[in-house]
Amino acid sequence: MGLYTFLAALVPLNNYGHFIHWHWLYVSYANFIVICLMVITFVAALLLPFPGRNRRKENR
Repeated sequence: MGLYTFLAALVPLNNYGHFIHWHWLYVSYANFIVICLMVITFVAALLLPFPGRNRRKENR
């Protein structure tokens, strides 16, 4: 429980959240960061080579 108390002390939870408002899009900064990390992970999974691809070609 000590770690959670320490982490909660780093971020003030008594204030209102900060939001990005762009036309119809209204999202908090924290959710925007999570969405960006998910998109980066998805793109990296598409572009990086699959680890077992070279071994299958050598066995044929």
